[in-house]
Amino acid sequence: MQRRDFLKVGAAAGLVSSTRMFEPLAKAEQLVNTMTPVPRRPLGKTGEKLSIIGFAGIVVMENSPSFASNIVAEAVDRGINYFDVAPTYGNAQERLGAALQPYRDKVFLACKEEDWSQEGSAKLLDESLRLLRTDHVDLYQFHALSKMSDLEQILGPKGAVETFEAARKAGKLRFIGFSAHSVEVALAAMDRYHFDTILFPVNFVLYSQAKFGPQVIEKARQKEMGIMALKGMARTTWPDSAKNDHPHPKCWYEPAGFPDEAAMGLRWTLSQPITAAIPPGDERYFRLGMDVAQNFQPITEAEQQRLIAGATGVNPIFHLGAV
Repeated sequence: MQRRDFLKVGAAAGLVSSTRMFEPLAKAEQLVNTMTPVPRRPLGKTGEKLSIIGFAGIVVMENSPSFASNIVAEAVDRGINYFDVAPTYGNAQERLGAALQPYRDKVFLACKEEDWSQEGSAKLLDESLRLLRTDHVDLYQFHALSKMSDLEQILGPKGAVETFEAARKAGKLRFIGFSAHSVEVALAAMDRYHFDTILFPVNFVLYSQAKFGPQVIEKARQKEMGIMALKGMARTTWPDSAKNDHPHPKCWYEPAGFPDEAAMGLRWTLSQPITAAIPPGDERYFRLGMDVAQNFQPITEAEQQRLIAGATGVNPIFHLGAV
């Protein structure tokens, strides 16, 4: 099952209960008051600074409005100013839009879309703005580029890039970026268009077992792009026997072991030359991500060796390959 299909199925099935709360509000408030805010880093040449941890809209997908309001408020209180969402995340846009309203002028809101046509992408943007209760997004991205044909359509006649550029002139978006699950397509995209940002998997298993990612990050650095990381807490693919029956319904991949391996994996990702990392949509992993960020220390050489040793022979979630 592809990632986008997995998310749609999960949303339709209502896999996550709106009453599922992993931490009492009083305890969360106490945590906020006793820890330093999540640090921020520059976003390439944009002039913006983002919290080193981003809020994945999937966190609020299929949860109640009150849950969304509480966890967004907690994130803002803890120093999160980077929020990311997409139309494919069930009702996440609707939930996030309402919860973010009190803080909209204080946060950096990113959205992603998967229609490569001029007309279709324009409709998606307007619908996202409506659901997110805002007149603009700070960053609009082509979502999950995986084939060269995606790039050809986007940049070709009547392609979605025309929508993005027109929307930027109209004030509906500020910066243009893309996310990708292919090294080859990501490199080609950066060669063919002056993107402001890239959102890409940066993960200890991918780097060590598939050499997947370092070449993309290096090119993005050369172009002085803002670099955001996905999958810092990922480990491997679910076995066939567990694809439809596992304890993390908001993760299409098997996450790293909670909490130690996941925390160290995220620290490894944050120790790379990136702006920010987005933890999984699972609430426990997101809160662990905020804890790691508020106490962030770069990974040591000994820790890295231990982490990579544990990844030896693990099947990575993505591979290098011709497109």
